[in-house]
Amino acid sequence: MRTRTGNFPIGFRRGNTKWQRDTASLVEWTVQNDLEVIDLTSDPVGALKTVVEAGLRIGSIDLPDNKGMISADPGRRADALARNSACIRACSAAGPQNYFAVMLPDNPDLPRAENYGYMVESFSALAPVFEESGSHYVIEGWPGPGALCCTPETYRAFFRDVPSLSMSVNYDPSHLIRMGIDPLRFLTEFIDRVHHVHGKDTELLDDNMYIYGHEQPATFAERIAFGAHSWRYTIPGQGLFRWGEGLRILAENGYSGAVSIELEDANFNGAEETEKQGILHGARFLAGC
Repeated sequence: MRTRTGNFPIGFRRGNTKWQRDTASLVEWTVQNDLEVIDLTSDPVGALKTVVEAGLRIGSIDLPDNKGMISADPGRRADALARNSACIRACSAAGPQNYFAVMLPDNPDLPRAENYGYMVESFSALAPVFEESGSHYVIEGWPGPGALCCTPETYRAFFRDVPSLSMSVNYDPSHLIRMGIDPLRFLTEFIDRVHHVHGKDTELLDDNMYIYGHEQPATFAERIAFGAHSWRYTIPGQGLFRWGEGLRILAENGYSGAVSIELEDANFNGAEETEKQGILHGARFLAGC
């Protein structure tokens, strides 16, 4: 299954629910449903061989210790650097890979500028390990607690201070939409750094925005799963992103990666049957874009 615009292979990011933890059965389901890509989130060294031998593509690989790279403790940073370097070298024996990250600090209560300094130091040291195999570190801009590299401000600064071309973008429009950042303008600015794409979208809930705003939590209403009170993540096709235009920008600028559904949608997450439906609904939508 591939996108109509750009002919990009479509797959999904492996979740942590029971049916997705069995690598062999997960790979079998993926092949049966004409999906081409799996993003590995756990046991990447063990799962990689099974995925590749099935003729599937690996979209990205989660490293074992991202938070430790942004720690105030030099020993913790050194340990994370060693563990992540070993994982990269083991997985890259199968060829260049994308390694997924959210720049979450070990202690989000520290000043952001301080955590930023630890991040620059650690990833300056890790960059040569990626360069050995021609691999990339694809950074997703999820604005979690204390997260860095979520907005143009911090992506620009990081790529300036760690200039290695191995440092890259995992393009996920859903986070940009919830933050009020134009996702197509962002894509155009950082297109040369984009090496992986997440198929996820965001719906803005206008009535709830009026009732609750977005600066503080609601007092009485329950938070929406995979969202807040005025927005929620969705599968592609059920949010605001203009997928056809985004895929066109990728295609016209030589993107050669995949689009992986990241299933975080309250309408589908929870049960095996509905999670499979959500992945396939999103994939079929992208195939028509």
